Amino acid sequence: MSRPPTFTPPAGTLAYPLRTARGDFAVLDTRPTGEVKGTALLLPGYTGSKEDFVALLHPLAEAGYRTVSVDGRGQYESTGPDDVSAYAQQELAADVLAQAAAVHIPGQGPPHLLGHSLGGLVARAAVLLAPPDTFASLTLMASGPARVSPSQRTRATLLTDAVAAHPMAVVWEAMQAMATPEDAATGSGTDPATAPYAADHDALRARWLRNNPAQLIATGKQLCTEPDRVDELAAVPLPKHVVSGERDDTWPVPLLDDMARRLRAHRTVVAGAEHSPNTDRPEATAAALAAFWDNCARSGDGSAQ
Repeated sequence: MSRPPTFTPPAGTLAYPLRTARGDFAVLDTRPTGEVKGTALLLPGYTGSKEDFVALLHPLAEAGYRTVSVDGRGQYESTGPDDVSAYAQQELAADVLAQAAAVHIPGQGPPHLLGHSLGGLVARAAVLLAPPDTFASLTLMASGPARVSPSQRTRATLLTDAVAAHPMAVVWEAMQAMATPEDAATGSGTDPATAPYAADHDALRARWLRNNPAQLIATGKQLCTEPDRVDELAAVPLPKHVVSGERDDTWPVPLLDDMARRLRAHRTVVAGAEHSPNTDRPEATAAALAAFWDNCARSGDGSAQ
């Protein structure tokens, strides 16, 4: 899971239930103090939440972008049903379309869409489902062309089996017992320099306990079975951006490089980051995102690639 540096959003951020045609979703809404260049809708990954983007919110606001990070249905502070079928990918994608409509400000362009890891698969499904001009661009952050790597499939299967069989509190304690010393000590599990900024253990536990088990089971299976839909996505006339760290054991970086080529997408590799550039290197990641979105606006014709 991504470990945000804090669960406290920057000053000026509004935390509220976003009301949509498909229900309410908990969001963090951060707006620039000056000119607003555009809005970005941010989707977190598996076991994550809207707080995974906390470190991006201030630098993106300073760059002129309103950001709305969202808990999907059954994630952390957004409620969801106990039926696994309610979390089918098409259902989650339809939620994203409703969220995009709700965050859109009349007179401004459509929102940019960003998905991290599992959120990238959901974002891709939303783009493939969306009418034209629903989104200004798509960014896939540490999210690959199809199912996750074999080692991650094993981990996801173990987790979904555990969640199906045991209370969430029991599964949490088991995960902590199996965590490596590096994972326990650092904010991202990758860089000891982030240790002083790691979100505290109690906040991470509280987030875990509020995830709906049905959501974790359904989306964990999606990570293990997702087909390659890159060619479908490449046919959508939308600016695309593939972002990753230098290392990633969920989707290997060479696979992400190839996906970007197939999509004719802009490619960013964030130095010093792994599977969560948003928490590993937030300043550099925010700068890359803002530069891409700026270029989308400059090109005007949808070619930011």
